[in-house]
Amino acid sequence: MKRLLICFFLLAAGQLVHAQYYKTDTMTHKGFDPSRLVLGGSLGMVFGDYTNVDVSPLVGYRFSDYIAAGINVNAQYGQYRSRDIYSNTTYSRDKYTIFGGGIWGRVYPLPMVFVHIQPEYNFITQSTTVYANDGSNMKQTYKTNYSVPSLLVGAGYTQSVGGRVGIGISILYDVIQDARSPYRSNLIYRVGAGLGF
Repeated sequence: MKRLLICFFLLAAGQLVHAQYYKTDTMTHKGFDPSRLVLGGSLGMVFGDYTNVDVSPLVGYRFSDYIAAGINVNAQYGQYRSRDIYSNTTYSRDKYTIFGGGIWGRVYPLPMVFVHIQPEYNFITQSTTVYANDGSNMKQTYKTNYSVPSLLVGAGYTQSVGGRVGIGISILYDVIQDARSPYRSNLIYRVGAGLGF
């Protein structure tokens, strides 16, 4: 984490030095300007005892050089297997799906640095299977469905890779901290690509 923060600050410092040459596009269109659309999101995958597949697209509009807002979709599938590392015996397996979405807003105090806020509401389906592990192959499955609000707040950095295409990194935190939140008390690291960043 310390290295990630150092890299973030070094990139920001480099951009600040270069910022004196940065020229923003002024709004020349009246009404809707398709060149100010923001399209992007993130895609993440982890496999193993802990598996997670995350597809989180977003769409929005850059209202000015300093403000952007839009909507997002959150879709995740995951499972976690608890096992004995010596005998490779599985004690339990948790599976979940998350589907939800919300709105997001960004303020750009500098052309490449943003402050992000994202209220969202997620619907979660979870099942837990407990295995007997006594040779009987018996198992018990418990299922539950619930919904939970989250309010993600944080900051990030975007870097153009050519034209209007950019790559962004952000660090977010769920400030509501509902006990059933999929984010719990963890920092959320996101890397994504998009158009109009």
